[in-house]
Amino acid sequence: MRVAFLADALDLQYAGVHIYLFELLSALSRLSTKNQYLIVRAKDGGGFEGLEELVVPYRNIPGYKTYRMFWEVPRLLAKKGVDAVVEPGHFGPFNLPKKIKRITVIHDLTPLLFPQYHVFHSQILQRLFLPGILSRADYVLTNSAHTQGDLTKFFPKTQKKSSPILLGKDENYRPIPGAKAMGEYGISGPYILHVGTLEPRKNLITLIQAFNQFKHKTSSSHQLVLLGKKGWKSDGIFEAIRNSPYQDSIVLPGYVRKEDLPLIYNAADFFVYPSFYEGFGLPILEAMACGLPVITSDVSSLPEVGGEAALYFDPYNIDQLAKLLERLATNPSERNQLAALSMDRAQFFSWDKTAKATDEVLYSLNGR
Repeated sequence: MRVAFLADALDLQYAGVHIYLFELLSALSRLSTKNQYLIVRAKDGGGFEGLEELVVPYRNIPGYKTYRMFWEVPRLLAKKGVDAVVEPGHFGPFNLPKKIKRITVIHDLTPLLFPQYHVFHSQILQRLFLPGILSRADYVLTNSAHTQGDLTKFFPKTQKKSSPILLGKDENYRPIPGAKAMGEYGISGPYILHVGTLEPRKNLITLIQAFNQFKHKTSSSHQLVLLGKKGWKSDGIFEAIRNSPYQDSIVLPGYVRKEDLPLIYNAADFFVYPSFYEGFGLPILEAMACGLPVITSDVSSLPEVGGEAALYFDPYNIDQLAKLLERLATNPSERNQLAALSMDRAQFFSWDKTAKATDEVLYSLNGR
């Protein structure tokens, strides 16, 4: 079966769907399969041996983006004789001939579950288009059992044409002996690490308030490193930092070089991920693969990723999180025990597994 991935995110994003696409397509290019895979993208990027790339560039012309999505790309796919199209950003595919199967990927349903964490136009677009997209889809892939449950709760008719496939880990995330705090990013160590976009859903105000309590009680020298780009509706996060009596210990490196991320993970004492909701929670897996102890929320898909290796807390309970920060910061032996559990847990996940499961699902659609 000839399967095309709509892969604009490879060229137009740097996190989220970009990571999913890059890792999945890389693994598919290594896989022995009966399927043939094509990639539709905005720029000529290469890097996926054995996969055909179809470049449909963006043009700075009013209305062209819509024309490209609804007419130019579908026409090219029909011309190439594809049997199925995968949309990894759950926003399409649109205007395909009926004989071409449609597969959409749902990473999470936060625009429906937590609309207050999204800009208004995103909420409206999801509510307008998503029901029709899922109705027309021949199959829906989700990235965790929890996301699968959310999907079938909101859209019961998808239950018989959807399944979860867990994500994997980049092999660059591994223990690196001797990793040290990176002064060029303002990190002097010892430090507690969070990785993710600075936005309300990540629950960073709770983390900052818990850090304040921890510092007040222990007089610890630990920094809190909040690594990630500034996201939407983030003013409250920066106000909480400005109001913190320990703001000099809160480090905002911004977006760092990809090759530096494993080093930053490795040099941390432990990792904290207090999110209110995640479709999967990839940074937890990256931290665990580097051998970091993990503290995370006990909600959504996060226990699926952390398993018995992580410490959990109620994301609305500041005191509970503050006690866990103190517990790990002052107990090196427990950190070592949790680090070993983290590495064992991380071995359960791989992009090769994700690719194999995805390939099997897509091949099973042949002839349906």
